[in-house]
Amino acid sequence: MKFDQVKVAIPVACQEPEPARPVMPTEHLAGAVDVDAYVQAAEAEIERREGYELLLVQALRNCKQAIFE
Repeated sequence: MKFDQVKVAIPVACQEPEPARPVMPTEHLAGAVDVDAYVQAAEAEIERREGYELLLVQALRNCKQAIFE
C-alpha cells in the first residue's frame, strides 16, 4: 500500500533574532539646542528609523515563512 506525502505547516517558535535598536540622534541633544541642530538631528533620526524599520520587517517576514521538511 502506497501513501501520498502531505506537507503540513507546523507552528514553531520564531528563532529570528530581534534587531538591535539604534541610538537615535534626538535622544542625546542638550536641552537648549538651537533649531538648526534639532532639525539636522531629526532628519538623521528619520533615516535611521527607516533603516531599523526595514530590519524589523525582514525579521517579521522570516518568522512568517512556512517551514516544510
